[in-house]
Amino acid sequence: MTIHTEQYLQQIDQAASAIRAKLPSIPDIAIILGSGLGPLADKAKDPVILDYKEIPNFPQSTVVGHEGRLVAGTIEGTFVLIMKGRFHYYEGYEMEQVTFPIRVFARLGIRSLLVTNAAGGIREDLKPGTLMLITDHLSYLCPSPLRGPNLDTFGPRFKDMTQVYNKTLISLAKKAADTVKVPIKEGIYAFFRGPQYETPAEIRGIKTLGADAVGMSTVPETIVARHCDMAVLGISLITNKAAGLNDGELNHAEVTQSAQQAERNLVALVKEIIKDWNIDHDTGM
Repeated sequence: MTIHTEQYLQQIDQAASAIRAKLPSIPDIAIILGSGLGPLADKAKDPVILDYKEIPNFPQSTVVGHEGRLVAGTIEGTFVLIMKGRFHYYEGYEMEQVTFPIRVFARLGIRSLLVTNAAGGIREDLKPGTLMLITDHLSYLCPSPLRGPNLDTFGPRFKDMTQVYNKTLISLAKKAADTVKVPIKEGIYAFFRGPQYETPAEIRGIKTLGADAVGMSTVPETIVARHCDMAVLGISLITNKAAGLNDGELNHAEVTQSAQQAERNLVALVKEIIKDWNIDHDTGM
C-alpha cells in the first residue's frame, strides 16, 4: 500500500481526536503489551477502556493473546495508555498500519513509550522466563516503517538511530529490577517478519551478527517512536529458546504459557519503573 501523506495524517488526527475525547488528560507514557502479557493492564486504576473497533482507522488484532483494547488508567501515580494487543507485519498489515498507533500517541502528545514483547532466546543465559532489557536491535528483513514520503510534522527524513532505546531509562530499569529483586539481563533484539518461526540457519546467522533474542514485533514501532522523538524503553520476555537451540518444535501456545508464568515478575518490574519514570525530552535524560 502506498502511503498518501495527507490522507494518512487525517487518519492519525481522527484516531487521536477520538481517543482524546474519552480521556480525562493526556497520558504520560504509552505501553505496548506483547503476547500473553495483557494482565499488566489490569493494574491500572480507574480504567477507561476503548475497543480498537471504536477508534477510527485503527487496525484490529488477529493474534491469540492480543485482546485489541486500549486501557487508560493510573499505575503508581502515573497516567498511562496501554495497548492490549499490537499489530504485526505478518498479519498482512503494511508498516504504516503496524506503526499507526505510535503516530497517534505522538499526536496525542505522549512523549514516552514502553514496549514489551515475547521473544526467543539465542544467547545461552537467556532461558525461558528471563526478562531482557533491549539495548539495541537488528532489522534487515522488512521495509522500513519510514519508507515513503516523510511525515515532516513528526520528524526529519533521515533520523539518527544511534540511541533508539533510551540509556537513562535502561539505567532506571536496572535500578528498579534491583529494588523489586527481579533478575534481568540486557541484550540485542533481532526482528524477523514471521509468521513462520526462524530456521536454525537463520538463528545461527543472526547470532553471528550479534543478536541475543529474536521476535516478530517491536522494531517497527520503536523506529517510528524514535522518528517522533519519543523516549523508548524495550523489555523482552524470553518465552522459549530460538530455533535449533531446543529439543522440540516451537509453537505459539508455548510462548503464551511462558509469558503467563513470568508475568508476575514483569508486572512488578514495570510498576517500579513507572514509579520513577522521569525523562527530560529536551536532553534525553
